[in-house]
Amino acid sequence: MLFPETSAESSTGAPLCSAKGCRAAAVWVLAWNNPKLHTPERRKTWLACDEHREHLSSFLGVRGFLKDVVALEDWAAGDGKETEA
Repeated sequence: MLFPETSAESSTGAPLCSAKGCRAAAVWVLAWNNPKLHTPERRKTWLACDEHREHLSSFLGVRGFLKDVVALEDWAAGDGKETEA
């Protein structure tokens, strides 16, 4: 599993969207950080399908937590701007 703290896997091992009740394959990584709890370089991750990307990004964004949105394939390949701590 790529993201043991934040995601579920399908029966094939593919990461799933982090939206409540969603069982769609993840396509996006939303890197975030709560400055009241985490050091500035720390990144937590949520995964999103295309349908929930905007909703989850907005949820994190209005709280000032969202740091970056990267395609899952780029993040997994190490091409993402951020690294998970």
